[in-house]
Formats: sequence, C-alpha cells, structure tokens
Amino acid sequence: MKSKYYKSTFLGLLLLLSFFCSSVVSSQEDDEGEVEHAEEEFNPQNMIIHHVLDAHEFHIIDWNAHPISIPLPVILWTDNGLTTFMSSEFHHDDSGKTVVNANGGKFVKLHETIYQLDNNASTVQFDNEGHPTNASIPTDISITRNVFMMWVSVLVLLLIFMAAARRYRKSENNVPTGIAGFVEPLVVFVRDEIGIPMIGEHKYKKYMPYLLTIFFFIWINNIFGLIPILNGANLSGNIAFTFTLAVFTFIITTFSGNINYWKHIFWMPGVPVPMKIFLAPIEIIGMFVKPISLMIRLFANITAGHIIVLALMSLIFIFKSVAIAPVSVAFSLFIGIIEIIVTAIQAYIFTVLSALYFGMATEEEHH
Repeated sequence: MKSKYYKSTFLGLLLLLSFFCSSVVSSQEDDEGEVEHAEEEFNPQNMIIHHVLDAHEFHIIDWNAHPISIPLPVILWTDNGLTTFMSSEFHHDDSGKTVVNANGGKFVKLHETIYQLDNNASTVQFDNEGHPTNASIPTDISITRNVFMMWVSVLVLLLIFMAAARRYRKSENNVPTGIAGFVEPLVVFVRDEIGIPMIGEHKYKKYMPYLLTIFFFIWINNIFGLIPILNGANLSGNIAFTFTLAVFTFIITTFSGNINYWKHIFWMPGVPVPMKIFLAPIEIIGMFVKPISLMIRLFANITAGHIIVLALMSLIFIFKSVAIAPVSVAFSLFIGIIEIIVTAIQAYIFTVLSALYFGMATEEEHH
C-alpha cells in the first residue's frame, strides 16, 4: 500500500515538474513558432510574467516547433458593437503581427492584451517604449483561461456537494459515506475551528454559507493552479479575483456591524476625548486596510510559489549548463511540495480572517 502511495506521489511530482520545464522551454520560441537560436539571450523575466498572467487560450505544449493549444472565445465590445471570434484566429501570435478582421474592425494581440487598430491602419505601430500608437484597447469580456477555470471550479463544487447531499439522503441515521465522508469533516472543521471561535456560538450560523463557499472555492482553485495540463490557469493568482473576494468580505463586515462596532470605529469608548479624535481616522483607515490585506496576502502567496519555481528552472537556461539541472530540479520539487500545502493554508487563512472580521463587527459590548 505504501509503495503505491509513493509511486503515485512520485508520478505527481514528475507531472508537476514537466509542466514547469515545458513552460520554460516553450518561452524560448519566437512569435512564428520556431525555436530561438542558442546564441540569443534567454530572458527569464519575460518568460515568468508571460506564464503568470492570464491568457486567451490554454497552451498545452509545443510539438515539433508547433504550439498545441485549446482556443477560447474572444468577446469584445467595440464601437461597432459586440465582436466575437475564437482566439485561434491569432495563430498563437502574441507580438501584434497577426491582424484579425471581425465585425468591421481589425484586432491584434500584444502580450495577452487585445488592441483594435485605427480605421486607416493595417499593422500596429510602436513608439520608442514599445507602446502601440495607432491602436486602442476595447472592452474585453473574453472567456480567458482563468474565467473558464472559475466556471469549472463552480461546477466541480456543485457536483461534489450535490453528490454528498444524495449520500446523506440515502444513508441511515445520517452516517456519511462515499464523498460525504470526505466533505463532512471539512465542513465540521470550518464550523468548529473557524466559525464558532471567531464569530461566537450564537451568531456563526448565518455566516457559515459564505465561510464554506470561500474556503472550498479558494482551495479547489489553488489545486487547479498546480495541475500541469492547465498550464498556469491559476485563478487565485489573479488580483481581480482576490479583490472581488475581499470586497465581499468587506461588504458583509460593514453591513453586519452593530452599534458597538461603529462606536469603536468613530468614537472609541474608554479613552480621553483627544485620543478619540486621534484614533477615529486610524480606525476608519483600518476598515479598508483589512480587506486590502486579504486581497494582497492571497494573491502574493499563490503567485510567489509559481514565480519561484519558474525562476529556479530558468537557472538551467541562464547558466546554459546541464550541471545546474539537478539543483534546479531538486529545489523546484521542494517548492512544488510546499505549494501543495499552501493551497489549503491560504484558503484557511482567508476564511479565518473573514470570520474574525465578522466576529469583530458583531461583538456585543462588554460591561
């Protein structure tokens, strides 16, 4: 039994490593799909940024200098109205050379940003700093790989909890079996170790749906970010995603605040009046610092892991020596294992801090 476990763990780590290796290798190919010459300098910064940012397609692998990817719908709102086409129309070009004609407009993709060329332009022109001078950015509501994986994660969570609910209905004496046996300990953990201690036994129940949602939602998306075939579809490493979750926490905290909470914000009890005036702006600023810290903490911790691994693998190409490969591989595997643990830790921390803010907002005055 142990040997099977070790084998599966080893294979999983190899898959994880193969993803990062393929990411580094594919970054050395030029915009036409041909491998760059060995004498050209490898730029690790561009490679890392390219693989950390969101994309309009799932790039799987490069086979015989030809990219293999899964295209996604490009949805733009332009002066001519709604414009849609598949990302495969760009033919894997991210340098702005390929022009796509759609709905009376001409579009190019540059560093995963889609530009619309001016009416009299046929190619994109750049200034001295590399910025387009004859193109504008339309409203982009495309289904990128992060958006697609967010929908997938929602579907997976629905399937898991619906299956668990069916197990409960079919079981005798509400004894969890199958998938329900896996879900119940996690739900009980969030309730007994997060909800009740942070919010209180009498008020935690109305916050449990939100706490359970963000815990499982963040966790499963963190796990998806480590799957090699998804090639960097890391939703939690997107600042817009963490910002949205932090805004929800801020809204719930604000509307849950009782008189005692707002009294501590605007007119701190138990201190002299000059100190009340001094503390009020600090507490008001603290209201916004809390969700900002939630947003940055989740984004930075998830993104940092991917950047570190890609940077370690880049050492092979920077030093142009196979001798450095064992060191890079060993450290990359070590960071990869840590990332697996961090997927759950970051979901736990975000949920704990959200529950803590709810508890502070609903705490009754102590006499």
